Amino acid sequence: MTDVVALLRDAVGDAVSTEPAALEAMRGDKSGQRSAAAPLALVTARTVSDVQAVLRLANEHGVAVVPRGSGTGLTGGALAGAGELVLSTAAMTRILEIDEADQVAVVEPGILNADLNRALEPHGLRWAPDPASREISSVGGNIATNAGGLLCAKYGVTREAVLGLDVVLADGTLMRLGHRTVKGVTGLDLTALMIGSEGTLGVIVGATLKLTPLPTGPVATIGATFPTVEDAAAASAAITAARIRPAAMELIDPVALAAILRHLALPDRAPGTAHLLVQTDGEAAEAEARAALTIITGLGGIAELTTDPHEGERMLAVRRAMHPAMEALGQVLIEDVAVPRSQLPAMFAAIRRIGERHGILIPTVAHAGDGNLHPNLVCDGDEVPDVIWTAAGELFEAALALGGTLTGEHGIGTLKRRWLADELGDAQVMLQRRIKEAFDPRGIMNPGKVF
Repeated sequence: MTDVVALLRDAVGDAVSTEPAALEAMRGDKSGQRSAAAPLALVTARTVSDVQAVLRLANEHGVAVVPRGSGTGLTGGALAGAGELVLSTAAMTRILEIDEADQVAVVEPGILNADLNRALEPHGLRWAPDPASREISSVGGNIATNAGGLLCAKYGVTREAVLGLDVVLADGTLMRLGHRTVKGVTGLDLTALMIGSEGTLGVIVGATLKLTPLPTGPVATIGATFPTVEDAAAASAAITAARIRPAAMELIDPVALAAILRHLALPDRAPGTAHLLVQTDGEAAEAEARAALTIITGLGGIAELTTDPHEGERMLAVRRAMHPAMEALGQVLIEDVAVPRSQLPAMFAAIRRIGERHGILIPTVAHAGDGNLHPNLVCDGDEVPDVIWTAAGELFEAALALGGTLTGEHGIGTLKRRWLADELGDAQVMLQRRIKEAFDPRGIMNPGKVF
């Protein structure tokens, strides 16, 4: 292993670090999980050639490689342990091209979501994926996990905003996948296969992104309270059934809302209530918001509507503060299940029953516009107790029973791999393993993740 580090230094120079503090940081991510020991080395790639050189050496010597972006993942997908190399693309942050005519951007993977959209704003464009972590999460990491966010119900998930990828395979081969045209069906869709592959098939080193024009016209935001989270979920399902398509529709249960307001040092004007946020944009924003408002008040909600964009963003900032508010409570297992939108009330009821059965609080928020829920299981200490894992398993079973999925946007990583076959079945898991072997015959890419 010492020889491998020396060879890496010969190949990529001071991009290689074995500083204890740097390696210690690579043991964890935002999931709260940590590997048993620090990795062998950290390589902070600056160029595609750096990535290729590292993977050629690692493949030749059979050394495991853990690709890493900004380390904001929530499933342990970027944890690195003993004898492994961390290959970081965080320093690859360039915007290579912005094409206003074709509404395309070509970027390196390390650029942060918010930085990209700040650069696109003067062009009247944006990259629509909008995770709550947009100020700290990278585009490459979003692609590797097929991340979602607050705007998915109207604008789609990451997969729908990527036209092509540059990927370095385990043996150092650079592949240019996809296209730059809106349509393109030549051959198998390897671009879509790479999106959400969590570093198990290769390292993303470039992306051709599909942009959308910034919405014109007003932005309307509704803040509503309901006596119970099931009532709020029923209202969100009714808005969807009425064929209203908000840009964002976020639901916060009473326990989560109280924790967020404490974290932000804001007064709780309606203690014990659930909160529903609905934001519409575009030329029909006010009409859509008023139609949603009618549904909300008709189902017992107390609501206010604003067309002030700054006030609307202030209201959404409460939702974006969920993760730091939970971190302040202790170690958090942030779960991520999705159900058909009509089943949101049933899933919230299941979460409440699971919490009561095990004597634990499960603060929950949801991207109600697309049926994606984030139950948060909070515990003390460094180890996740068995009762939390038991409750998590029951959450997954409940979501699957309602026609849902184990993960809407965070991925599998190490956290959910034990339940993978429950959703996919043994035959599909074996097929996916064979696909991984085709891309990575020596099994060096992010081993132990997903499978």
